[in-house]
Amino acid sequence: MAMTSDAQERERHADALAAAGDLAGARQVLEGIVATEPSAGRWLKLGALCRAAGDLKTALKAVERSLSLAPLDFMALMSRAAILERLGRAEAAEAYSNALAQRPPEVEGQLSRMVAHAEQVSAAYVAQRESTMKAAQATALAAADEEEAIRINRFRDNALRRTRVWHSEPTHFHFPGLIEREFHDRSAHGWLEALEGAFPDILSEFQTVVSAERAELVPYVQYAEHEPLDQWRDLNHSRDWTAIHLWQNGRRIEANARHCPRTMALLETFPQPRIAGCSPNAMFSLLAPGAIIPPHVGVNNTRLVCHLPLVVPQGCWFRVGAETRFWEAGKAFVFDDTIEHEAANPSSELRVVFIIDIWHPGLSPVEREAVRLLLEADAGDSTQGL
Repeated sequence: MAMTSDAQERERHADALAAAGDLAGARQVLEGIVATEPSAGRWLKLGALCRAAGDLKTALKAVERSLSLAPLDFMALMSRAAILERLGRAEAAEAYSNALAQRPPEVEGQLSRMVAHAEQVSAAYVAQRESTMKAAQATALAAADEEEAIRINRFRDNALRRTRVWHSEPTHFHFPGLIEREFHDRSAHGWLEALEGAFPDILSEFQTVVSAERAELVPYVQYAEHEPLDQWRDLNHSRDWTAIHLWQNGRRIEANARHCPRTMALLETFPQPRIAGCSPNAMFSLLAPGAIIPPHVGVNNTRLVCHLPLVVPQGCWFRVGAETRFWEAGKAFVFDDTIEHEAANPSSELRVVFIIDIWHPGLSPVEREAVRLLLEADAGDSTQGL
C-alpha cells in the first residue's frame, strides 16, 4: 500500500514523540496510522514501542502482524524471539533459530550482541533436541551398518539445521531419477578394493610418469576465456592445479599411458563409461602447496568420480555438499561431482590424487546406451570431460 504524505508526516511526528520520551503518545499516533495504512515497518515500530512500555503481549501481536507482511525480515524475527523469551515462552529458542537463519552477512554494535545471545539460546535448544533425537534413534542406530548410520546421522543433522539438503546441479547434462548422494556407498562399488589394492603400483607408476621426459603436465582447467563458466575464473589455465592424463575425454594419452601399464590394465576392469569425445577419464591430479579449488559443480550426473589419494600432506581436505573429508593415502572414495564441492591444500607440499570417472550405478544398461548416444551426438562440447 502506498504511503501518503499525511501518513509520512504523522509517522515523523510519532518518531519525534518517541525520541522525546513520550512513548504513549508515539504509540497512539502509530496505532492510528496502522489502522488505515499498515506496513511491516510500522507494525514493527509499534511493537518496539509496546515492548519498551512493558506491554509484551501487544508488542508480540504487533511484531507478528509485521511478519505477516514480511515473513523473513530478520529484525522482526529477532524481535519476536526476544519478546517470547521475556514472556517465558518455550518457543523462544526455536524462534531465535528461525531468526538466525535469516541473519545478514554482517552485524555490528548492539545487533551483534543480540545475535550472540540468540546463538547461545539456539545452541542450547539444538543440543537439547539432539539429545532427545539420539535417544529416540538409539535402537535403529544399533542395528544400522556403517553406511546406514551415516545417513541416519545426516537425517538428524538436517532436522537440526546443522546441515542443509544438497542437490545434483550439473552444468550441462542431468539424467532424472538418479540417487543424489554426496559420497556414495562403498558397497555399491565392489571394485574399490581392487583399486586400493593396486595403490603401490599406481603410486609407483605416477612417480615414473611424473619424471618422464615427455610427461604431459597440463592445467586441469582449460576453457576459452569467452565461455560462460565463471566458477573456474581464478583457476582457468592455472599451474596451481595440474594434471597428468592417462585417458582424457575418451582419448588415450599415449605419452603418459605408456609409463603406466599396470594402472591402464586395471582401468579396463572398472565400470568406466565408453563415450567417444567424453569418457573414459583417468588422471593424476596435482594440487600445489597453498592452492584452493573453489566451490563448483561438474558437467554430467550420469557418471560419478572416484579419488584414490596418492600423496597427501597433512591437512588437505575435500568437501562435497555438507560433508568434509581429509584425504588419506590409499583410501579411495566415490562422490557426485555435480553436487557443489571444493578442496584445499593448506600444506607446503604437493598433493596428488588419482582420479577416474565411472558410471552412476543407478543407470540401467538401456539408460547407459541412451546417455552414450546423446553425448556422442552432442560431441564437440569441450566441457564434457572431467
